[in-house]
Amino acid sequence: MRLLMISDEESKFIWKYFDKSVFEGVDLIISAGDLKLQYLEFIAAMIPAPLLYVPGNHDTYLKNSKPKGCQSIDGEIITSCGLRVAGLGGCQSQNPDGVYQLSEEQMAKRVDKLLRKAKNKIDIFVSHAPSYGLGDGDDFFHKGFECFHSILDSAEPKLHIFGHQHLSYGPKRENPIYYKGTALYNAFGYKIIDIC
Repeated sequence: MRLLMISDEESKFIWKYFDKSVFEGVDLIISAGDLKLQYLEFIAAMIPAPLLYVPGNHDTYLKNSKPKGCQSIDGEIITSCGLRVAGLGGCQSQNPDGVYQLSEEQMAKRVDKLLRKAKNKIDIFVSHAPSYGLGDGDDFFHKGFECFHSILDSAEPKLHIFGHQHLSYGPKRENPIYYKGTALYNAFGYKIIDIC
């Protein structure tokens, strides 16, 4: 199965110079947030595969508009291409709004609710923010959520796809990162991977 991951920065290659042959065989598209509505709709129209997304901290447009041809998985678990995919949008904030910017406590409640729905069975976990200590940043705003470790430990997803921490911020970071049996990918820009 071929998976396209996107997050945080619209790729000029996709947006301006789309080459259909590069995306041949993509079965599933996952957005980890902070991408324009028009960009998501363009990708959904150009690549014949389901596009699932979670909101990033800059995606306030989602209050009034939903990208056509795309499905939100924020706080949900859905089955797509035979895989159980769960999502949680938003990032860490000292001034939480409860939707796009959350406290650790607010996200922990969302994690508990998601795990109850999942009954500890998730194949792919998608979030905007990373897990604490696994691809996050040094500053508070880019710090990952500690509560995501509950998902990694109990549901043991094969993949955790996230964004928020731009790979252009500093030295090249390892991608993927491995935690127990989970491969964690920062989807910044775009990446295509083949999974079993």
